[in-house]
Amino acid sequence: MVPEDSLARFEQLYRAHVDAVFAYTSVRTEPELAEEAVEETFLVAWRRLNELPDQPRPWLCGVARRVMANQRRARRRRGALGERMVAWGAAGQPGADPADQVTDRHATIAAFSRLAARDRELLCLTAWCELSADEAARVLGCSKPTLVMRLHRARRRFESALSAEDEHCGPQGEPLTAVQAPPAMLPKETVP
Repeated sequence: MVPEDSLARFEQLYRAHVDAVFAYTSVRTEPELAEEAVEETFLVAWRRLNELPDQPRPWLCGVARRVMANQRRARRRRGALGERMVAWGAAGQPGADPADQVTDRHATIAAFSRLAARDRELLCLTAWCELSADEAARVLGCSKPTLVMRLHRARRRFESALSAEDEHCGPQGEPLTAVQAPPAMLPKETVP
């Protein structure tokens, strides 16, 4: 339950500064992203209500600025992912058998699924989410040198799992036996 005085204080803060924060965001990004940035800014303000400075407007604009920077990074990542997917699709050679790509994908997914959850998370953060070592270390709550060492080890374990997966398959990528066949897919929530 929210204390009455906190709610009143937040409502007063919102009424006094929402127009200024919206004006700041609307000239720096698209209208729908500006609204989203304002919402996120005031969510942060609500969470940190007891830490607000006496003059909150500059602080709110600073939060809005960081929110918009996060939005831009997310858009760039999505755009880069789309470009990589197009390039990956275009990289297929004319006349190449699509079954080879499916087999490679199956082997990669099977090897990935055999890794510990900790290794999968680390590889996802650095490869799929394209976080730097500093950013990934912040997400995982460890130092950069610790993260670099964990990442090195996770990559080695993934390479080993991939090599083991290749040994389980015949020349055309077909499983040697039903007993040796790897799991079919990752759980849906871990597939990007």
